[in-house]
Amino acid sequence: MSVLTYRILRHSLLERGRGVRLLLLGLWCASLAHAEVKYNIHQLSGWWWTAPEVPEIEVCVENTGKEAVTARLTLEVETDTHVAYQSFCQQVKVGAKDSTTVTFFFNCAPGFYTCYLKGDDQPVDTFNIGFEPENIVSLPDAQPDFGQFWDYALHELSLVEPKFEMKEEADKSNKTGKVYLVKMRSLGNEEIQGYLTIPNKASVENKFPVLVHYMGYGSEPWYPHPDSNPDMIEFVLSTRGQALNKPNNKYGDWIVSGFGNKDEYYYRGAFMDCIRALDFIEQLPEADTDNIFAEGGSQGGAFTYAACALDPKKRIRAAAPWIPFLSDFPDYFKIVSWPAVPLQTEQKKWWMSDKDFYAFLSYFDIKNHARNVTCPILMGIGLQDPVCPPHTNFSGYNLLRVPKSFVIYTNCQHDTLHPDWDKRQKEFFWQNMKKITHK
Repeated sequence: MSVLTYRILRHSLLERGRGVRLLLLGLWCASLAHAEVKYNIHQLSGWWWTAPEVPEIEVCVENTGKEAVTARLTLEVETDTHVAYQSFCQQVKVGAKDSTTVTFFFNCAPGFYTCYLKGDDQPVDTFNIGFEPENIVSLPDAQPDFGQFWDYALHELSLVEPKFEMKEEADKSNKTGKVYLVKMRSLGNEEIQGYLTIPNKASVENKFPVLVHYMGYGSEPWYPHPDSNPDMIEFVLSTRGQALNKPNNKYGDWIVSGFGNKDEYYYRGAFMDCIRALDFIEQLPEADTDNIFAEGGSQGGAFTYAACALDPKKRIRAAAPWIPFLSDFPDYFKIVSWPAVPLQTEQKKWWMSDKDFYAFLSYFDIKNHARNVTCPILMGIGLQDPVCPPHTNFSGYNLLRVPKSFVIYTNCQHDTLHPDWDKRQKEFFWQNMKKITHK
């Protein structure tokens, strides 16, 4: 059981709603002038529970001073949409050089909540908890022509000659594998790029499974080092205007590019870029096309879901999105300010009602794509995520109708615990391998 220790005589400043822990200077009242009190918050159940359990916040109050003290603990709980939910207060007397434990129990509906803990009105900590995340209900809001809209986008993509190009990057290759810069044409004849790594042992006769990486919003270009995963071919896609394509970015801020016209919106083309990446992999002579896997975080998590859902050939065998973006816009925008603010600014420019605003975004909402996913899914989330909140992660996940599992990283914000997550991903892919074709 991990323990977080916070000292009252130290600084503890909390950025509300973002789960960011900074320090804020505070002094005890006169009665505690000669005492030092520490609070140890026990992370019971990783701060998320399933019925019949109930949320339980346990705090150890330790008095290291030479005199007994009386401490007042306050726990305020609000929904992740910042609505006050419950408030608790307990007073406890702690002897000199002694400690005691204070426990708060409360009932709540399925969802995620923010807890604010105070000691004698001084902030101690703020943190997110969850209850019954798999029972969070966020119904699809896809428009009647949702399927037709994406079928036509796929049809348009099929008319674009891909013009695949590969050029070895000799300075990145080594005795384990070769690294290539890849170029291709996608929807609208847009040139997109990526990095490909092929193990030297791979060949037409000795095909290797493939892992496609989809990238986060504004990520810098990177390539898979040949030694990092020598048992797989790896491809890192840069969608239009991002990463390798950023020098020729004509879209500006991608999240608002083309807003108001769903046929021109950035993510229509970007989702098709994700499908074109699979077209590229399919024609690689060394690729075991029965074993194509996908992963990505944040925007890359959304791309992973979109690729699984929209690919008409269903070429992805299993996928591992983490901290996925672009999910459940109506609830998402009640929780965090980005990308709500830039998109709502565009909404005002277009004189859109909220109904029309969310109808527009619904075409690109991952929760509306979830039921079209046909492969097993492993999802990773950060419980303290202030960018793609846990609620939005589960909005799409709970609509999946495939074998699925998830991992919640209690202390992580917009990230996962990578040594653990990377290991889980690799095991998940190998467990779902149809067959091993290489020696």
